Amino acid sequence: MLDMKFIRENPEIIKKNVERRGKDPVMVENLIVLDKELRELSKTIDELRAKKNTPKGKPTPEEMKQLLEVKEEIDNLEKYREEVGNNFKKLILAIPNLIADDVPDGKDDSENKEIFKKGDIPQYDFPVKDHLQIGQELDLLDFDRGAKVAQSGFYYLKNELVLLDLALQRYAMDKLTAKGFIPIITPDMAKDTICAGTGYNPRGEEKQMFNIADEEMSLVGTAEVTLGGFHADEILLEQDLPKKYVGLSHCFRVEKGGYGKYSKGLYRVRQFSKVEMFVLCKPKDSEKYHQELLANEQEIWNELNIPYHVVMQCTGDMSSASMKTYDVEAWMPGRGNYGEVTSTSNTGDYQSRRLHIRYKDNQSGENIFVHMLNGTAVNNSRFPLTILENGQQANGDIKIPEVLWQYTGFEVIKKKN
Repeated sequence: MLDMKFIRENPEIIKKNVERRGKDPVMVENLIVLDKELRELSKTIDELRAKKNTPKGKPTPEEMKQLLEVKEEIDNLEKYREEVGNNFKKLILAIPNLIADDVPDGKDDSENKEIFKKGDIPQYDFPVKDHLQIGQELDLLDFDRGAKVAQSGFYYLKNELVLLDLALQRYAMDKLTAKGFIPIITPDMAKDTICAGTGYNPRGEEKQMFNIADEEMSLVGTAEVTLGGFHADEILLEQDLPKKYVGLSHCFRVEKGGYGKYSKGLYRVRQFSKVEMFVLCKPKDSEKYHQELLANEQEIWNELNIPYHVVMQCTGDMSSASMKTYDVEAWMPGRGNYGEVTSTSNTGDYQSRRLHIRYKDNQSGENIFVHMLNGTAVNNSRFPLTILENGQQANGDIKIPEVLWQYTGFEVIKKKN
């Protein structure tokens, strides 16, 4: 969330920021009204408490009557303040993060800005198959039994695709630990307070997560949540920054509604594994580490030798927690276009304010909110999809990227007899 003092002193900046995201700026005006009312209520309650403590010695019957009246008034005001406070909290959590200066305006992902492209689009002299057809023919995927056992959007990986999935996880972990990232396998569940702290809505009509019955917990949709909560309510030492983690978790997505013809199969599923990069750093360093996370993502696609481009998300495509987000989109022959495979976001201190994560500045002694950044290293649904489709050969075999051979133990997924 944003600093209320900053909102109070810069309402026009905040309203313009909300407008650029396609939201109604009246929410800012309503927040300022609630903030003023809260502060006035607190002042009145403090004055009444002082009045309540004024009598010295044993109070007279008249004084006792006045004290009881004051106590009743304080009780009523405190109940009302709690109600106003709850409304204030909901509203300030709904105010989106400030947008970085270089982020383009736009209504949706169609207006994202391409900033880099690499690789030639492959040309085939045989009919191109999508990953679902490949997965069925080579006995690698089973969505029908996944739906029978769980629900639509769940699936079984089989045979060589299982080994490819595990190979991608180990490949990403090895690469990032060599770069100084601390490897972690995180819980697959988190408290709702931690989910909300990272900007994900765990409950209500717009919830993004599967909830645990009779528990204030949810299944996480990304290790960003559990890595973000790792240092919740802590004050870190300046000399220990940056903290760089690479976390592995299962991810669960509600995925309500339809997303069009390109969302079939592995592209949009309800469970998958993901290797996630996460950084906590000093505010002045966050742009530097954002570029580092993006460079790591690009390095992975360079080594996989699959065509891709990088786009900067426009204002209408960004999450409310993000200051700036880059998407890496890889070429997917089955759709004849690029599809998002990874992203990396700088959230500034938006998440750390919610999670109360600060560091002690050595020079001033002040406790300062850290900046927090996240980026996908490997997504184990869209990566296999892209490898299967780009690796297809005229004879029906699938060629595996060379960088993965040492992990898979094979170079080709061969067509079965």
